[in-house]
Amino acid sequence: MSMDLRTQFLNYMTLHRFSRHTQKNYILVLKGLTRFFNQAPDSLSEEQIQEYLLYLIEGKKLAWGTVNNHLCGLSCFFKNVLKWDETRFKIPPRPRIKKLPSTLSEEEVMRLFDVTTNLKHRVFLKTVYSAGLRISEAISLRPKHIESDPSRMMIRVEQGKGKKDRYTVLSRSLLPELRAYWKKYQPGEWLFAGQNRKKHIGPTSALQIFNTAKKKPVSPEAGVFIR
Repeated sequence: MSMDLRTQFLNYMTLHRFSRHTQKNYILVLKGLTRFFNQAPDSLSEEQIQEYLLYLIEGKKLAWGTVNNHLCGLSCFFKNVLKWDETRFKIPPRPRIKKLPSTLSEEEVMRLFDVTTNLKHRVFLKTVYSAGLRISEAISLRPKHIESDPSRMMIRVEQGKGKKDRYTVLSRSLLPELRAYWKKYQPGEWLFAGQNRKKHIGPTSALQIFNTAKKKPVSPEAGVFIR
């Protein structure tokens, strides 16, 4: 791929506010195509693109989600940089099967709290569930987002889903534990800092907290019944 086409593609994605991750991913997708045929992308035909996608599906046995990511990146480039007509991509994405997310019962949520003895982990889980936060929202909380004035009792969520700010409730039962957590850990910039205190915990670590709690047995004194 010539530097000029690469620059055009990057400029398009930057102007349309594609994330850095998506930009990097789409450039790698385009490089994979050009290396497969050892040709510049503007010299390829739609039949060659379909051949490449079939190779990803049947030759490399990639999951459809991965293939669909390749298709999205190629479609973005050929339609917006090379100005291909909409009809030239003849392989439609596989329809997504929407599944309802599994939800925990109140007893199961309480069990997670009971078996989590690490104060930081327990407060993190309680903050997620009591405030109805997404993982990405919880790990991005800063101490200033906790508005504990009795007249407010709110948690400010910045740049949540849809890049929108919002407020959610600060549970009165959570507040004492947040204060105990603050006293013990003295978090700085981030409410839930990682090992590097200049950064918040990552989503993988956050999910590990949840998964570890799920696997722990219930202590006999907890008295929590799980269906």
